[in-house]
Amino acid sequence: MHEPVTRQRMSPKDLMIVIVISLGSFMAGLDATIVNIALPSIARAFDVSTVTASWVLNAYLIILVSLLLAASRLGDIKGYRRVFLTGFVIFTAGSALCGLAPTIDILILSRMLQAIGGAIIAALGAVMVTSYLALSLRGQALGIVAMFTMLGAALGPVVGGFLTSAFSWRFIFYVNLPVGILAIVLGLYLLPSLSPVAPEARLDLPGVALIFVALGTLIYGLTSLQGAAAMSAVLALIVSATFWAFFFFRERRAAEPLIDMRLFSNRSFSLQNVSVMLIQMGMAGVMVLMPFFLELVKQLPTDTAGTVLLALPIGMILTSPIAGRFSDVIGTKKPIIIGFALCAVALFFLSTLGPQTSVGHVGIYLFLLGAGTGVAYAPLNSAVMGESAPKDRGTTSGLIKMMTNLGSALGVALVMLVAAAALGPKLADASAHAIPPAELAGAFDITFLFLMGVEILGMVLMLFVKEKMNGYTTDGEPVAGF
Repeated sequence: MHEPVTRQRMSPKDLMIVIVISLGSFMAGLDATIVNIALPSIARAFDVSTVTASWVLNAYLIILVSLLLAASRLGDIKGYRRVFLTGFVIFTAGSALCGLAPTIDILILSRMLQAIGGAIIAALGAVMVTSYLALSLRGQALGIVAMFTMLGAALGPVVGGFLTSAFSWRFIFYVNLPVGILAIVLGLYLLPSLSPVAPEARLDLPGVALIFVALGTLIYGLTSLQGAAAMSAVLALIVSATFWAFFFFRERRAAEPLIDMRLFSNRSFSLQNVSVMLIQMGMAGVMVLMPFFLELVKQLPTDTAGTVLLALPIGMILTSPIAGRFSDVIGTKKPIIIGFALCAVALFFLSTLGPQTSVGHVGIYLFLLGAGTGVAYAPLNSAVMGESAPKDRGTTSGLIKMMTNLGSALGVALVMLVAAAALGPKLADASAHAIPPAELAGAFDITFLFLMGVEILGMVLMLFVKEKMNGYTTDGEPVAGF
C-alpha cells in the first residue's frame, strides 16, 4: 500500500531551482513561436524565397529531433547540472550568432548550433525536477514548468512582432541573451551538483547519426521536390528511407538504444504516437504559413500579425488543462477524437481565407485550431504514457517530445511542398513578396485543406485504438509541445 502524498509548500530554495529550470522552458516555448512571425522579414532582408527562409525553422527542428533522446541519456551519464548549463551556454551563444548572421546560410548554421542547446534544455527539464525535488512537490513544480513553456509560446508571436516592427528581426534572437545569461548565473549557484545516475551507460552515437541523416534528407527532399533540384530531392528521399531502415535495425539490436523498439509492438502505443505527430503537424504548418498570409495577403504590420497569431496558443492554454482533467475521468479516446475533429473544422474554415477575409474571422479560426490541439494533446500525452510500463516512462516521455517535434518538422516541410505545388516554381524560386496576394491566398487555401486531411487521418487512426483506463494522470505535466 502506498503512503499518501501530502501537499507541502516549496521552500525558497526549491522555488529558485524550479525557476532556473523554468527559464529554459520559457526560452524553448518563446523560440518555438517567435521566429515564425519574422520569417517574411527574414526572407525580405536576405532576398530569398519562402522555401529557403523556411530552413531557418527546418534546420532547428532537424537538430532538435535528432538530439532530444541523446541529450536525455547524456544527462544520465555526465550529470544533469553540468549538461543542462552547457546546453544553456550553447543556446545563448547560438542566439547571439543568429542575431549577427550576415547571410541566410550563416543564420541557418547558427540556428543549428542554437538547436543543440535547445535539445538539451528541453530534454532535461522534467527529469531535473523529479531528481531535485521531493515527490510531494513534483506536481507543483511540473505545473510551473508547464506554465512557463506555454507563457513563452503565447508571448512569442507578440514579442517577435513588436521587436521586428520596432527594431529588426535580429532582436528576436538577441532577446534570448539576457534570459540565457541570467539562467546560467543562477544555475551555477542554485542547481545541486548530484552524481550522474548512470555514469557507466553508453550514448548510442550511431543511432544519433542515423536519425540525423534520415531526418535531414527527408526534410530536404520534401522541400526541394517542386524546385529546380527535383532529381536531387528524389535521391534524398531514397537516402532517407534507407537510413530510417538502418536506424530501425540498429535500435533493435543495440545494447543501449535511443528508442526501445519493443514498445511499438503495442498497436495502441504506436497509433497514439503517430497521432501526437499528426496533431502537431497541423499546428506547425499553420504557424509557418499564417505570418505570410497576414503580412503579404492582408498587408498587416508585423506587430499586428503577431497579435492575431496569439489566438492559437491562447486556445491551447485555455483547453489543455480542462481536457487533461476530463480525460482522467472519462478516458482519453473521446477527447482526442473531438480534438482532431475541432482541428479539421478549423482548417476547413482557414481554407476559405482570402484577401477580403476580416482579421476577426482569422483570429476565431486560429483560436478554434488551438482549442482543438489543446483538447487532443493532453489526453494523447496521458494515453501514450499509460500504455508504457513504469520502467519505460522516462523513455516514453522523451519519445513524445521527439514525435511532437518531428510533427513540427514534417508540418513545415509538407506545407511548403504543397504550397509550392499549388503555385508552381514561383514559391521556391522567388521571394513571396513578389507574388500577387490573390495567388498566395489560393495556394495557402489548398495547403490548409491538405492539413485538414492530416487531422482527419488522425481521427480515423484513433478509431483503431483500444482504450484502457490506466490511471495515469496528466496533472502537473507540460501539455504543449512546439
